[in-house]
Amino acid sequence: MTDIARIPDKPALEGLEAVWGAAWEREGTYRFDRAGADRKCIYSIDTPPPTASGSLHIGHVFSYTHTDVVARFQRMRGKCVFYPMGWDDNGLPTERRVQNYYGVRCDPTLPYVEAFVPPFEGGDGKSTKAADQVPISRRNFIELCERLTVEDEQQFEALWRMLGLSVDWTQSYRTIGDESIFTSQLAFLRNVERGEAYQALAPTLWDVTFRTAVAQAELEDREQPGHYHRVGFHRPDGGTVEIETSRPELIPACVALVAHPDDERYQPLFGTTVTTPLFGVEVPVLAHHLAQKDKGTGIAMICTFGDITDVVWWRELDLPNRAIIGFDGRVVADAPEAITSDAGRAAFAELAGKTTFSAKQAVVQLLRDSDDLLADPKSITHPVKFFEKGDKPLEIVSTRQWYIRNGARDEALRERLLGHGREIDWHPDFMRVRYENWVGGLSGDWLVSRQRFFGVPIPVWYPLDAAGDPVFDEPIVATREMLPVDPSSAAAPGFDETQRGVAGGFIGEHDVMDTWATSSLTPQLAGGWERDPELFELVFPYSLRPQGQDIIRTWLFSTTLRAELEHGVAPWSNAAISGFIVDPDRKKMSKSKGNVVTPSGLLEQHGSDAVRYWAASSRLGTDAAFDPQSPTQVKIGRRLAIKVLNAAKFILGFEGRADAPVTVPVDRSMLAELADVVDRATRALDGYDHARALEASETFFWTFCDDYLELVKERAYGEPSPEQASAVAALKTALDVLLRLFAPVIPFATEEAWRWSHDNSVHRAAWPTRDDLAARGEAGVELLDARRLRAHRHPSREDRREGLAEDARRECRGRGARGRRQLARIGRTRPARGGAHRHARVRRSRGVRGPRHRLRSDAERGDSMTYEIRMAGDVDFFGWLPLFEAYCRFYDTELDDAKALIVWNWIRDESDPLEAALAVDDEGRPVGLAQYRAVPDTLTATRGMHLDDLYVDDEHRGGGVGRALIDFVHARAAEIGSGGVTWITAADNAEAQRLYDQVARRTSWVLYEMDA
Repeated sequence: MTDIARIPDKPALEGLEAVWGAAWEREGTYRFDRAGADRKCIYSIDTPPPTASGSLHIGHVFSYTHTDVVARFQRMRGKCVFYPMGWDDNGLPTERRVQNYYGVRCDPTLPYVEAFVPPFEGGDGKSTKAADQVPISRRNFIELCERLTVEDEQQFEALWRMLGLSVDWTQSYRTIGDESIFTSQLAFLRNVERGEAYQALAPTLWDVTFRTAVAQAELEDREQPGHYHRVGFHRPDGGTVEIETSRPELIPACVALVAHPDDERYQPLFGTTVTTPLFGVEVPVLAHHLAQKDKGTGIAMICTFGDITDVVWWRELDLPNRAIIGFDGRVVADAPEAITSDAGRAAFAELAGKTTFSAKQAVVQLLRDSDDLLADPKSITHPVKFFEKGDKPLEIVSTRQWYIRNGARDEALRERLLGHGREIDWHPDFMRVRYENWVGGLSGDWLVSRQRFFGVPIPVWYPLDAAGDPVFDEPIVATREMLPVDPSSAAAPGFDETQRGVAGGFIGEHDVMDTWATSSLTPQLAGGWERDPELFELVFPYSLRPQGQDIIRTWLFSTTLRAELEHGVAPWSNAAISGFIVDPDRKKMSKSKGNVVTPSGLLEQHGSDAVRYWAASSRLGTDAAFDPQSPTQVKIGRRLAIKVLNAAKFILGFEGRADAPVTVPVDRSMLAELADVVDRATRALDGYDHARALEASETFFWTFCDDYLELVKERAYGEPSPEQASAVAALKTALDVLLRLFAPVIPFATEEAWRWSHDNSVHRAAWPTRDDLAARGEAGVELLDARRLRAHRHPSREDRREGLAEDARRECRGRGARGRRQLARIGRTRPARGGAHRHARVRRSRGVRGPRHRLRSDAERGDSMTYEIRMAGDVDFFGWLPLFEAYCRFYDTELDDAKALIVWNWIRDESDPLEAALAVDDEGRPVGLAQYRAVPDTLTATRGMHLDDLYVDDEHRGGGVGRALIDFVHARAAEIGSGGVTWITAADNAEAQRLYDQVARRTSWVLYEMDA
């Protein structure tokens, strides 16, 4: 029942976040209630725990809004939603932030200081050198980490609440809390028991800044300047073998030369030896298929270790290890045993203690002095491996580390992981390929140990022999009862603290687990694995894993791996992958690029509903451009939210019951159209396409406000009568449904409007269904398509609808001048001449030169992109080209000479799709689908297409299997990157043909060529 006193004189968005956020918390609106719940009624979300080490950025708001829309929709569908929130607060990002914030660094050798006060608080550390930071004990350092992460988590939670995330805050966890440490350590111990976790001394990628090992998933290539140095190795007969290297400082670590077995230039040398310049070490010349005949001189030196390929050669060719780079990135003091000559040892002494950069300069000068440098260094640019959070190139050092088997060397495990990838429903589906490519490209097991301080301790100790040396091959593992445990401060089982570090005693493992080793267990952490079996049984496997596309290789893969190793199942049934946020120049926003936008100001200025609308307008897997100087979509979202409030106030002001009979055809027609919208929005949300659901609801809403509401408001204001009651009931019924349709996207405005006429929350109301609206009219009555009341739509040409169209005209005529303006928008159409030429030859447009198309981007950016398409039959031309054109429109680009091939959607209830698209009014203006583009000079049918439910608008939205085809094209281009040359391979073309064939028998579509 509407309470007029609840409705403010001037509805506003300001302050709604605080009002309704507090009410939801007080009423437990989003509380997960397991009482009486069973597995079938639960929808569980494996929420990504944000890194609590700084500030959230606009990308967090983007992706977490996508998740929240799903959670709200499922809750309204009657599901018991398990929606926890975690905080990923251990690892390098936290340590770096603590160092910068407090001006300290950890030195494990120092004793603990009671009541330690850091030198300052709030610094960014950008102007502070590491040497100027105050060294403190590990325990003091960890205390500062815990203090700062708690403060960051509180700020993050406040922002999430302001955004309106419908999280159950009683179901929160920290990845460094005692319960999380227990879970992580227990899972690791079980990996050890089953032989899935092991320790090995092996070459390890090493970050010299953070002094820690780096896993494959944490690598990134960065283009760096360098030089090729042509160096001569000495043959026994007095000749030389010339090699080119970018790392001459590693010549003392050289263990062999290698060339391709088919390279005739070097085949006579295989099996012989050469001597290294400067250091006089004899090394073999070997053959291996990874050697590149066309790189440098075709023969390379193998060093321990210059890059990943060196590691492969070292392992497969069974070569010695002569590593010379220490953990600090400097040349070690002791020369390799293989350097025996006085001259060689003297040369090495000049390098000892130097950084790799200084050592390189020294070696180059020594090579010049000895005439072993055969040419001036040649400038190059080449990719170099970096830790994704580091700023110095990685080195490869030999260390003892812990690993978990991940399928890289176990084909059976690899196939099981790929099988889980196929079991999961991916949204969008093409993201599955990234997972499969990662699994297929793994080259080594997962390195999970880190030489850091703030993390989950590895729960093992090592016995010391009679000489006091650790026996690493016989680790002592913790018992379950000891967990959580820190071996650096707790004694090993069977020992006491007095035996630590003495012969016959023990030492504790000082390494901690990689942060992904804990984050990979988020389903277990949130679900209470081994702590709350009843809860875990209810929520696992989870319904949804939402996340960004950039961590498929890390978080998604590692979680799937841990679920397979521990439970033998996929951890979720659905994976929803959000795209990136890009700046106006279409560059990914990231802290390292300095183009990140923090969301607090946007939320305060425009309101949370407006920002959520912007986020929900983008489909999963699609990158969204954001310009903080001109946030157009945010402003549109604010306008929508305000309009919802104003429309609700207006409608609820009418006298009349919402459950009165709806008898007037126009009213029933509007509700019938709304029923269609409910169906479309529900199907879209069931398919994790929140953007399409929003589009359907919003399109109807503006038509409802601009046309229908204006059309019937005088009748609703009139004297009590069946017609007046019909108008009011239809309006209030539609409002009730629209508020529920919009609730997942703009929760604050809809809650405000809903509470004006309801006592409970809209977010606990049932999701609308067609049945709710079907009951408002009589079955079998012919209905007017309410879309025809839109300003740019027209009544059907079919005579069977003319009577109801006249009803609308009659109502307009009775409303004076305003009614005549409304009537002017309800026109008639005449059929366009022509028909669908289903087999006409496609005419090549002027400006399109064979398979090559120059795409011109927005003039403001002034750059260009080039794509080359290898034509291989009809599917390429009428399939690939129009979809690439749609892709270009999505990125604000256009074909030269404004030529375009457009796929037009046609209205299914029209008899002739061509006529539906080409229809014009008496003055020649387009009134069919052509109106959505500029009026064309010519618009001719060229060929029929058969794509199911394919609709491409200016924001690249699509649906059905047809969408799979366009997403496939979009992903293929996006993977290679904007700019440069893109080749469509035979496999790509086969996949496009498969998708095309899959829908070829379903629905007719028409492809047009357009001169704009």
